[in-house]
Amino acid sequence: MSKMPDLIKKDLNVVNMGLESFHESLKEQGKSSIQMDWKPPAGGKVELLQALSGKEEIIEKANKEALTRLIEANPVLVDILPAIDIIPGMHEKMILHAGAPVKWENMAGPVKGAVMGALVYEGLAKDVASAEKLAASGEIEFAPCHHHNTVGPMSGVVSPSMYVFCVKNLTHGNMAHCTMNEGLGKVLRFGAYDKDVIKKLKWMEKTLAPALQKAIRVKREGINLKSITAQALMMGDECHNRNVAATSLFLRDITPLLLEARLDREIIKAVFEFIASNNHFFLNLSMAACKAMADTVHGLENSTVMCAMARNGTEIGIRVAGLGDRWFTAPAGHPKGLYFPGYTDDDACPDLGDSTISETAGIGGFAMASAPAIVKFVGGTPADAIKYTRKMGEIVVGRHRDYQMPAMDFLGTPLGVDIRKVVETGITPIINTGIAHKDPGVGQIGAGILYAPMEMFESAIKALANVG
Repeated sequence: MSKMPDLIKKDLNVVNMGLESFHESLKEQGKSSIQMDWKPPAGGKVELLQALSGKEEIIEKANKEALTRLIEANPVLVDILPAIDIIPGMHEKMILHAGAPVKWENMAGPVKGAVMGALVYEGLAKDVASAEKLAASGEIEFAPCHHHNTVGPMSGVVSPSMYVFCVKNLTHGNMAHCTMNEGLGKVLRFGAYDKDVIKKLKWMEKTLAPALQKAIRVKREGINLKSITAQALMMGDECHNRNVAATSLFLRDITPLLLEARLDREIIKAVFEFIASNNHFFLNLSMAACKAMADTVHGLENSTVMCAMARNGTEIGIRVAGLGDRWFTAPAGHPKGLYFPGYTDDDACPDLGDSTISETAGIGGFAMASAPAIVKFVGGTPADAIKYTRKMGEIVVGRHRDYQMPAMDFLGTPLGVDIRKVVETGITPIINTGIAHKDPGVGQIGAGILYAPMEMFESAIKALANVG
């Protein structure tokens, strides 16, 4: 005789891994039920699960080396120079942009806006209309920042005369660069290009950058950005969309150097006020630091660690350590978040910028548990911030030794995205980001959150299976 009737009469504690409707039916009947968020590994795609079989040992060894390199990297701000004087391959008619390679005709609105603004700023065009014609003429060479040891927030645009932070990884000797942060709102990096935008860029070139250059050179050993980042994570920042503490710490370091450099009092005052009024000033320094960190694994044979993730407003792309310079792309997504008054999802450009180098290096969205206040900027609740960080811990090689999160009992931030784990778990990297208007010339309209698309990780897995 079957014992099933007896079983049904008992109080059951059900763990349901199937259709959620079954779980809901049990709850309606007053039964105890837990719904598991379960999916078949790799979405049930057997070919992806088998793609790297037989290579586990050599991959694990390479990924262990990748994690060591990422942890041991020591990025230090050593100088600030015009892009044309320091960025490899830069020339007078080159414009760098964020993300993977993209042609002028395929560029998103804010990237086009920033390019046109940069051409006016450089004096290569007299106005926006002539800048648009020049950009479309073929005379200007466009290239990704990532191809030139550089990263750029949002549009990512870097032109020859713009000063860039020069960050050296003292452990491995490599360099990385990033422009200075203009502040929020109507700025070039969000695609704005009016007279006030150009005026600010000129002030940054003629006053801010030379002052910072003199100050930085006072301290021969440079300013340690790794130390600032580690402290800021303890103080409520995640160093991507929240940099309040990090900017304050940098200002504390740079102010005595400005005084020691014997600069004009009014210049010191103007520089201090500019940085103090811009809580995002450290973002660009952080990005260069993360680039210097992530580049240490670029080209590491057999490693499945993601070494770059970037968006150009048209596509999002990743690079994988063991696959060198190759990009794997998918259409850029649309962030969900908070908009400035008067704007909605319909006004937003698809996701944009190189600032996801932050998540690549284990901070930003991966460290949101350290920054509960970030949700006031990008949406959600403090509990969500911790949830995001826990989730990212499932797709990484390990934890950062020095970047710790007080809210998680000083656990290290999740570090080294392993594309195998991404595909196996179905969890993709989270991104917290600013939102630009889809049209050129407008600027920032909000901030939000989204997950990277799965398809580029799957493509990378297939490519790795064919290497060697």
